[in-house]
Amino acid sequence: MTESESGRPHVPVLLDAILERVAPVRGVWLDGTMGAGGYTRGLLDAGADRVIGLDRDPLAHQMAREWADERVELVKGVFSEMDEVATDLDGVVLDLGVSSMQLDRPDRGFSFMRDGPLDMRMGDEGPTAADLVNNAPEGQLADILFRYGEERAARRIARAIVRRRATARFETTLDLAETVAANLPRPKPGQSHPATRSFQAIRIAVNDEFGELARGLSAAERALKPGGWLAVVSFHSVEDRAVKRFLAARSDAGGGGSRHAPEREARAPAFVTVGKAVAPSPEEVANNPRARSARLRLARRTDAPAGEVSRRALGLPDPVEGL
Repeated sequence: MTESESGRPHVPVLLDAILERVAPVRGVWLDGTMGAGGYTRGLLDAGADRVIGLDRDPLAHQMAREWADERVELVKGVFSEMDEVATDLDGVVLDLGVSSMQLDRPDRGFSFMRDGPLDMRMGDEGPTAADLVNNAPEGQLADILFRYGEERAARRIARAIVRRRATARFETTLDLAETVAANLPRPKPGQSHPATRSFQAIRIAVNDEFGELARGLSAAERALKPGGWLAVVSFHSVEDRAVKRFLAARSDAGGGGSRHAPEREARAPAFVTVGKAVAPSPEEVANNPRARSARLRLARRTDAPAGEVSRRALGLPDPVEGL
């Protein structure tokens, strides 16, 4: 456990559940979303010989210099390219949530509760949220809000953003949050902030999170050795559904057939799934409320050739044109 910039302890979600199910931990693992290093250190403590800590965030690497030893190889990059970093891995772990150290720092621009520059990038490259909000056509903004945030008032909010930016650019998170909130009904007690869906949608677009997930799952399949473990922790139902569909597709041996469905061509499955999705225990949620929506899915690689599953087959929203 480490502390984020806010002073809150950073707690890796469902770490014990992963370690329990993949025991004995050994060989070389890749932590595709290293962040504060909770999974990396947990894997090393459990017996991994070496862990490759992969993250696009320079802050993660800056923090790792304080705790990483010779068993940790730090690599700056995205997990969708992990198979260019290493292959023949004994395990891959991915945490698809936004890390506490990003959410808790106003200067990263993820929060609609605390003011900061409108950034939202998980790394230090590419357009910021301000670039997107201030330059995207109205129709593209509406598509982003609807597809990635399931925001029913997407067109109304997009229209308001375009009207407002004609007089002054959006520069800060609270500036955008107030514009979104002004165009939605006042929330009732207990409801989430009106800007929640819009901020989620813009963050997903800025970081190409759905594209990264689709490519990353296939990259993990290429990077794992036969018998290697894939462990994915998701916090969003769309992401969990994508992981579930990927593993179902890649663990399917074909065959079957009935009077209701034709027989499918037999094939060698690339994964063997391990149990159903694992939810955090009540004790874990009590200690770490951010774990409450987490789901863990596990699978073990076979020696079948790697393949691909399309983004649409994973149930992920289509990319927004022009992004």
